[in-house]
Amino acid sequence: MARQRQRLSFYLLFIPVTFFSVAVLLTWNSLGLLCFAGFKVRPVAASISILAIADGQLVLSPNSSKTHKNPNFLHVSRKAYTSSNSYSAPSPRPLSFSARATAFFRGHPPCAARFHMNWISKHQNFSQKELLSIESIFKFHPQACLLILSSSMDSPAGAQLLKPFTSLGFRIASITPDFGFLLNQTPAKRWFRRLQQGRINPGEVPIAQNLSNLLRLAALYKFGGIYLDTDVIVVKEFSALRNVIGAQTADIAGNWNRLNNAVLVFDKKHPLLYEFITEFALTFDGSKWGKNGPYLVSRVVERVKGRRRFEFSVAPPPAFYPVSWTKIEGIFKRPVDRMHEKWVEAKLENIKRESFAVHLWNRWSRDMAVEEGSLIGRIFASCCVLCNSSSSNQLSK
Repeated sequence: MARQRQRLSFYLLFIPVTFFSVAVLLTWNSLGLLCFAGFKVRPVAASISILAIADGQLVLSPNSSKTHKNPNFLHVSRKAYTSSNSYSAPSPRPLSFSARATAFFRGHPPCAARFHMNWISKHQNFSQKELLSIESIFKFHPQACLLILSSSMDSPAGAQLLKPFTSLGFRIASITPDFGFLLNQTPAKRWFRRLQQGRINPGEVPIAQNLSNLLRLAALYKFGGIYLDTDVIVVKEFSALRNVIGAQTADIAGNWNRLNNAVLVFDKKHPLLYEFITEFALTFDGSKWGKNGPYLVSRVVERVKGRRRFEFSVAPPPAFYPVSWTKIEGIFKRPVDRMHEKWVEAKLENIKRESFAVHLWNRWSRDMAVEEGSLIGRIFASCCVLCNSSSSNQLSK
């Protein structure tokens, strides 16, 4: 009898323990499958899978065992990053970037020109100045198409910001970029994979800024067209320009000594763009501001100038950079006397005659108010297409 009781006690203890062990194993295996699929189920050190640029940060997800200690990196789960900084499961079978971008550019009527912009910050930071930049594009290119590569603007909130343009029939779209597609068949594809694997040091400069430098080159190489920074105001039609990069500064004889990448006009698959992308992949340095942007295009052009297969032009500084960043504050000020008024009038005439665009150097001018009667205020007034709403009026308040 005692032996039977011992046997019964054993079974009563063994069966629940067995079922519990099996359940634990099954649960652990399920978690392992989820981890393998890229979903975050517990905090781990991981290498990164870059999904998008959003809010000036990269949206990343863990994939392997390497660790990034740099604060520029943010480890998150493989879910869609929404404009409200919350996470939600991606919608089933969304259209790919390539399908959306191709459909946009092949729409009807055909694009008279293809413009590109990048936006790496929050949609809330897309201000009246950025909207005026867009207005200026359509003022002089009403039949153009504008593609904004941005995850934060590729959202209902972003669409609402752009609704004044789309409601008037202007062709504009914000699409989250796909680096894999854009960098395919370029030397930067391997570089980007190494960045994802944690084998590239992103450096001290925010990695989103450096990826924006690469993104503009890749988009132009893939689609061709005109790239503009969002702090560039167009003042003339670009139809006369082809395969052009602008000089930021030049010497007295007119020889350039620095180029800039805020305005780029190039055909699809132009060899100079490929050379820029190659240089980015081979010489990337995330610790020096400008090393992978303006300085990059300057050193590549210096190296390849005169070679037969590279056909391009360098526009003089007044074409895109008629005002130096060191003097940008002056164009936001109202004239204080008659002499100042004459200077504003003369500078405006020079810009109308010699310039295609004006770079506002947002890094320095972001918080400057547009004073009534200022040079930039007059330029805004001449370039707006939503003038009754509008941007230029609100900026001067």
